[in-house]
Amino acid sequence: MTNESQRTVQPPTTKHDQGWRRVVRNFTPSWFSVTMGTGIVSILLHNIPYNGAWIYWISSGIFALNVLLFGLGCVISILRYTLYPEIFKVMITHPVQSMFIGTFPMSLATIINMTVSVCVPVWGEWVKYLAWGLWIFDAVVSVVTALSLAFILMTHGNEIHLSSMTAVWLLLIVSCIVAASSGAIVAEVLPNKKYALWTLLVSYVLWGIGVPLALMVMAIYFQRLTLHKLPPKAVIVSVFLPLGPLGQGGYGIMKLGQCVQDIFAKTQTLETTSGPILYTLGFLVAFVMWSFGLVWLFFALASITKSQKFSFNIGWWGFTFPLGVYAASTIQIGTELPSSFFQVLGMILAFFVVLLWIIVSIGTLRRVISGKLFFAPCLADIRVLEEDKEAGKAA
Repeated sequence: MTNESQRTVQPPTTKHDQGWRRVVRNFTPSWFSVTMGTGIVSILLHNIPYNGAWIYWISSGIFALNVLLFGLGCVISILRYTLYPEIFKVMITHPVQSMFIGTFPMSLATIINMTVSVCVPVWGEWVKYLAWGLWIFDAVVSVVTALSLAFILMTHGNEIHLSSMTAVWLLLIVSCIVAASSGAIVAEVLPNKKYALWTLLVSYVLWGIGVPLALMVMAIYFQRLTLHKLPPKAVIVSVFLPLGPLGQGGYGIMKLGQCVQDIFAKTQTLETTSGPILYTLGFLVAFVMWSFGLVWLFFALASITKSQKFSFNIGWWGFTFPLGVYAASTIQIGTELPSSFFQVLGMILAFFVVLLWIIVSIGTLRRVISGKLFFAPCLADIRVLEEDKEAGKAA
């Protein structure tokens, strides 16, 4: 073992690696995957078939918890990049940590969806425009992060080998697909139909950016799996991530098709039959994507079974959101057909997502208390320089 590796694994010695500074400094974007997972659970419980008043209140409570977690994450992130501005450049150029920036707009999208579902019926008109404003911000951030960070990945740093690739690359791209489905949900409640039409058209653009790009990345990832076998156990949970673009893409195109019928008719856009045609095509595309998701669900379950035991880390939240959006797509298919089979299957999938959320939440809380989860791999070089500086002062 080299001196550098020995120094890296030693306990923290600087003031920046102790107390609240350690939490702030090691608060990576991957922590927003916690709010992603919590947000999709609140959405599933709100939309689940055969719902009841008690489930509604549970989903609303989880929604409130998610808003609190998201706000806390934003405050800590602002502190991190204000107190340690040098971390930002290190983070956005890191081949893995930079991918998790996509979890921020996806987390916000879950809050926007629940704001429309829960707050609009209670608080009225102004909440509709609040949700619309948040969606515009979310859409801009989604596109900027997806395109700019993908370009940084192409042009910055050392050569990336196919064997080191994981499905985490999809996190940047899925944010555009999530923003597209949120746009359909927001457009449904906007009083001004011209605003709703533009929201709908932009959402189709977002879907068109995200889904084809995600399919290309999934093709590369499939090649990586066949040539270099399964990822290491530390990131094995990432095998579930391909369900994200397929599940959310299918759900989004169904919601867009559902919304386009009403808005095209009221704004006299294209032909009279355009809305029903787009609705039908959207459902067919969604059903094909759902079917393709079965392939990746099999690969994911088989990979987890093959790996057997693997240690808990923040990546376990990768279980919840991809499975959650796939369950949401299943439920939506059951609503559109209508089909008791898909509704019951969606409920079963939703039940497993909620169960996983509880298990992962307990594991996260235990390790937050112990401090084991606060670790930022992208800070290795900065940490070594600081330890050298502290050692020089001591000498």
